[in-house]
Formats: sequence, structure tokens, C-alpha cells
Amino acid sequence: MILALITVMVIKAFFFEVFTIPSSSMEKSLLPGDVILVNKFSYGARFPITPFTFPLSHQHLPLFENIQAYMDFIQLPYWRLFSTSEIKHNDVVVFNYPMDEEFPIDHRSYYIKRCIGLPGDTILIDNKEVFINHQKAKLPSLAEFNYKVVTNKDITNDTLMKFNITEGGLDGLAHHWELTMTDSVAELLKKENYISSVKKIEVDPHSFADYIFPYYDYYGWNIDYFGEVVVPKKGQEVELNEHNIHLYGRIIEHYEENELQKLENTFVINGDTTNSYTFKMDYYWMMGDNRHNSSDSRFWGFLPEDHIVGKAQTILFSVNKSEQGKRYRWSRMFQSIQ
Repeated sequence: MILALITVMVIKAFFFEVFTIPSSSMEKSLLPGDVILVNKFSYGARFPITPFTFPLSHQHLPLFENIQAYMDFIQLPYWRLFSTSEIKHNDVVVFNYPMDEEFPIDHRSYYIKRCIGLPGDTILIDNKEVFINHQKAKLPSLAEFNYKVVTNKDITNDTLMKFNITEGGLDGLAHHWELTMTDSVAELLKKENYISSVKKIEVDPHSFADYIFPYYDYYGWNIDYFGEVVVPKKGQEVELNEHNIHLYGRIIEHYEENELQKLENTFVINGDTTNSYTFKMDYYWMMGDNRHNSSDSRFWGFLPEDHIVGKAQTILFSVNKSEQGKRYRWSRMFQSIQ
């Protein structure tokens, strides 16, 4: 029994782990209720940072949500065992949510997104289209956006199910809807005789969204118009100024654990006056396939390499939990994740 438990713990820590998709941020590529296999060895197995952890738990003890499942008085340095591959553009990656600062790195909440930007890449989003190093990136085949739909009658749940639309609803006016769907579904919906118009929701390119990283009006970015921004790379030196400190300040202070002070015309890092900084880690830019309903790098910034858990590899099975009860999506069993 003890040997079996140790074997399971080793496999879970270094090789594979099973996760359940909790939200719609990766629809329609991944659906809530998909149970996926994550390969932790693919990018190099991360050695436990918090070694004293209750077996087979994460943030809290099973059945005791008010008791943490780890002791954090010892935190080991970040390092990985050898990897079988490197993160590539469009890989679907599981990672620890970097804003979950109340927990140690390896006990932060699990997120899953698609890797859009690698270390050193230049990222630009222009009217929802992503450009990587000034080249237009291919949109994931099942990516979703929010659409404004006007009808001449009410849309029933059966109609929404017919088109596999699971998010959205009336926007306050009769026969005016805001629905989340793929571009191909939008084209099919336009052909229905009860549809007056289907238009992708547009954002003013000059509107500043204060909830979008780096939360600073100098850049004036929003969810559909963002960048250019360079994803930091290990060993890369950047000249600091009063503007880009808003992009890189969190990296310097929180992810790479330096003391940072901003003076009138310069910065003090660990007691040394400087106007530059050299990154100690690689970083990544992550986005959900549900482009208007995903808490991703547009909202919280760069993902540090030490937060990477592994590569989402296979959908083992899928359960749709609805008001009618559990329904298994048999067609999704053992599908590889693209």
C-alpha cells in the first residue's frame, strides 16, 4: 500500500497528472468537464518547490478547506529535470496562475491556455488578430469571439444547443443578444431566416481598459488592441524608463525577487542605482481560445518559466454537467489536444 502510494506520488509529481477543465476560457478547443492528461515531463519535470506537502493534495487538505495542505517554511530553488521538448507556439500549456500570491508557486491555482509568445517574441494584437514578430498568427480553428446578434423572434435553448452555443444571452433589449461562438458558427447562423444580423463585437482601438495589463494609460491598450510588447528572455537586458517599468516591474520585484525603488530619474535595484535590468528567467505569453472570455496574459502579463506545469496532451473523457444531469461526451474520448 505504501509502495503504491509512493509510486502514484512520484508519477503525479514528475510525469503525468489528470486535470479537469473548469471554465470556458479554451472553448471550443477544450470544454468544461473535459478530463485531460498533462505531460509534466515534456518541458522538464519541475522539482517540487514546496517539499512538505500532504500527498495527492494541492492547496487545502481534502475535506478541510480551511487547512492548507503544505508547510512552506522550506522553499527549494526552482529547477527542472531534463526535458523531451521545448514549449512551442500554439502548445496548450498547464501552469500555476502567477497572480495567486497567497500560495507558494507550485500550489497556485492551475490554469490552461495556449502559448502565443515565446521568450524574445514581439506580440501585437490588432483588431483581435495576433501578430508574432510582425507576422500574422494563425487563429486556432475552434477559437471563439463575442457576437452581437439581432433576431426577429426569441432564440430558444434548443436553437442554442443546435449551434453548440453555450455562453451569452439577451443584452437588455428584446431580440438583441450577445453570444459567444466560432466564426464558422456565425456564418451558419446568418443563414437562418429569423436572424436579422450577426456582427462580431468591436472595441474602439483608442479606448483604454484599466483592467488590461499593464493597467497604465500611457499604453492605452484593450482586449482587442494590445502591444507591441516584447516577451522577456533570460539574459536579455532592457533599458528601464518611467513607462516600461509598468511592464517589467512585477517581474523584477515579485517573480525574480529583487528590491526595487523608483526614483525621479532612475531606479534602485537591490541597493544599486541603475537604468537597466537583465532578466533571470524566460517568460511566455498565454491566451485562451475563447478570446473575449479568458483571463490570460492580456489581463495579468507575462508567465514566468517556473510556473509551467506541463503540456496538455490528451482528452481522456468528457462530462457535460447540466440541469438534466451528467452526460458523457463519448466523441471526445482519447482525442489529442491540438
